[in-house]
Amino acid sequence: MTPPDHTQPVSIIVLAAGEGTRMKSSLPKVLHPIGGRPMLAHVLAAAGALEPVHTALVLAPGMDDVAATAQTAAPDFQLFIQKPALGTAHAVLAARALIEGFTGDVVILYGDTPLIRPETLKDMVAARRAGAGVVVLGFEAEDPGAYGRLVVEPSGALSAIVEASEADETTRALTLCNSGVMAVDGALLPDLLDAVGNENAKQEYYLTDIVAIANKRGIACVAVEGQEREVLGVNSRAELAQAEGIFQDRMRQAALDGGVTLADPSSVYFSYDTELARDVTVAPHVVFGPGVYVGEGALINAFSHLEGAHIAAQARIGPFARLRPGAEIGEDVHIGNFVEVKKSVIETGAKVNHLSYIGDTFVGAKANIGAGTITCNYDGFDKHRTHIGKGASIGSNNSLIAPVTIGDGAYTGSGSVIRKDVAADALALNDVKQKTFPRWAAKFRARKSKSE
Repeated sequence: MTPPDHTQPVSIIVLAAGEGTRMKSSLPKVLHPIGGRPMLAHVLAAAGALEPVHTALVLAPGMDDVAATAQTAAPDFQLFIQKPALGTAHAVLAARALIEGFTGDVVILYGDTPLIRPETLKDMVAARRAGAGVVVLGFEAEDPGAYGRLVVEPSGALSAIVEASEADETTRALTLCNSGVMAVDGALLPDLLDAVGNENAKQEYYLTDIVAIANKRGIACVAVEGQEREVLGVNSRAELAQAEGIFQDRMRQAALDGGVTLADPSSVYFSYDTELARDVTVAPHVVFGPGVYVGEGALINAFSHLEGAHIAAQARIGPFARLRPGAEIGEDVHIGNFVEVKKSVIETGAKVNHLSYIGDTFVGAKANIGAGTITCNYDGFDKHRTHIGKGASIGSNNSLIAPVTIGDGAYTGSGSVIRKDVAADALALNDVKQKTFPRWAAKFRARKSKSE
């Protein structure tokens, strides 16, 4: 083998032209989410760890929504269209303009394998740079079944990829299987692809054939072993659920390894970008949507749902709390049961403990929001803001009609509807006298019983 070259550039080709008919969905297969992010975006993120100089996406005609997702995940990607669909080698050749004359490493991935790990891709590139012309990612299959088998010689050379339908008894007994993911010397790839034929039942051009072609030409081929779980291809709703489960297991283990306490890990669900600092405690049945950060020592109680929220250190959330996008929760803030917060800042030490809705609101430090309080922020056309000053005390069952300001240290009486600003340290309440009608209830019941 030639000495490893650590200066070569990397190009990525992601094949994502499959229709995904088994998903039975109007949404393209590769856009179905895992951990709150489209499968394709997971693949592009893993590939990004290789710092590629080019990223190509091969699609079928009319997949504009897939291209739009790729634009977000990899802004500099190049789009190529495979028409007609004549196999995986044909799909790679659709990106010929990218690979023609390219002398770096070309890594070929699939848009429906969202669990591929950056570490595995780096191992493949390292094997390529150690002298192999073609590197194939393999995995030890618990049930090899219909997977193609990788035939590896005692020397470590990959001599063949044999489809299960064409394998003899000895080859079928092998458990090292083909994932389809490859890293290839870019200088060799166009000629290898041009040599692929379509003498098969489907008359398609298969990428796996380049291994046999390379061996005939004396080009070294090797296999790198990854995990079976990371090369799971998603082609059905059942496989989507399986991939989600694997992803969640990874996120749970990463949280535990990072110093987070999960009381019942299997009941906690993470997004791809969830960030939990050390000594965070998460009770059972908590769901993290995209865009959540939780600071050191915070407690997330059971049955809470968080999305797009930033939670500072030592805060207490839930149980049964809902934090929506734009919720900024300060240090030592208490957000209690059946409280919803949206697009609001809750400053240090403030408390919203029971049965409240806080939307488009600023709550100052150490303010207290009574049970059943709501900020009435929407007039049917526009959203309006509420400002609650530091140290203010809002009585139970208040309706704060935005836009409105409650000054620092002000109080509002229970059951009040606050329509006007309240000055600092003032008391505001609705002074409605209670009226009592003796024996009204007894007379009402008697009247009703006679009419029945």
